Amino acid sequence: MPRLTLRPLCCFALLALAPLQVLAQTTAPAPAEAPRIATPEERAAALRMEPLARAAFFNREFDRNPTDAEAGLALSDALRALGRYNEAADAAHRVLLFAPDNYDALLSAAKGHIGGNNGFYGIDSLQRATELRPKDWRAWSLLGVALDQVKRSDEAWGMWAKALTLSPDNPAVLTNQAMFLSTRGDLAQAEQLLRRALTQPAATIQVRQNLALVLGLQGKLPEAERLLRQDLPPDIADANLVWLQTALKPATPQNRTWDSLGGG
Repeated sequence: MPRLTLRPLCCFALLALAPLQVLAQTTAPAPAEAPRIATPEERAAALRMEPLARAAFFNREFDRNPTDAEAGLALSDALRALGRYNEAADAAHRVLLFAPDNYDALLSAAKGHIGGNNGFYGIDSLQRATELRPKDWRAWSLLGVALDQVKRSDEAWGMWAKALTLSPDNPAVLTNQAMFLSTRGDLAQAEQLLRRALTQPAATIQVRQNLALVLGLQGKLPEAERLLRQDLPPDIADANLVWLQTALKPATPQNRTWDSLGGG
């Protein structure tokens, strides 16, 4: 009798387990799909977008792949164009976490700090950049701006001198020197440097507008107005002219700062 009762129980147990195993197999979750990364063509199109859309696009790309240096740098550039300098620096530093010697990330992080008037925090990155590529003028020029922001003026001028030995008559470096002199009241020398910079093929609108600023602060308003109206919409040019006319009244070197002169 004991044997007759045990066997059916064993069979029942086996039969009861079989459906549970089948059920478990049919309800197992499907593996999650990897996030889709944009194609090179989509990224190229995104780089032509205005800054806000560009930032949104590359923020998604960077979130999908946190080791995508290209997306991180594009995000940093877009944020800087929006004036969101702290976020721009943070995005570049995220790249540096997994690529500490990425030259472009070092420059981008420093640009973010400098744009936010926090050049002190960009000095280490720029010093590392000059070690990696000692013949690239860009790191030396940026290092000069960062040092000037922390009032290490002599060292700043030395960095710009070094940059000019690597890239003679570079308009960006000459502009940095000119704005440095402007904040110290040497408007005549600043004007000379900016006119020299403006003759270079690589000169940008910023060079011309800085020259307009320096001319206006010397009371040379007709030429300043001509340059302003060459690049700016009428309402903005008008506003800048009003600012210059106001600035001429208490025009003393002591109340001029790097920010008020637009050199940041």
